[in-house]
Amino acid sequence: QVQLVESGGGSVQAGGSLRLSCAAFGLTYSTDCMGWFRQAPGKEREGVAAINTDSTTFYADSVKGRFTISKDNAKDILYLQMNSLKPEDTAMYYCAAAYSRCGRVRGPSEYPAWGQGTQVTVSS
Repeated sequence: QVQLVESGGGSVQAGGSLRLSCAAFGLTYSTDCMGWFRQAPGKEREGVAAINTDSTTFYADSVKGRFTISKDNAKDILYLQMNSLKPEDTAMYYCAAAYSRCGRVRGPSEYPAWGQGTQVTVSS
């Protein structure tokens, strides 16, 4: 069973940067795709970025050019580098794992495994 543990959230001013990490335990060869999602209060959970084992990546339009997803396959750690942060990036951020290759970020229901989340707050 896959277990995911996020870290790295915090509070920053607009224009600042944060790097989120997600340590994954129990990944198998079938865990082809991992992603980052976020959920702000009163809003639906939305996909931010996804990465396949072969390092192909996908991003939501709202974060393209500002966020970078990466994965250390040797250590099973997923990262999300977030630059030029905006107040609208404020949300709980979650990492997730899927058991098939991603061709896009995909919706939350397509990711069976989830972490507990880490809070990101961006002030203006």
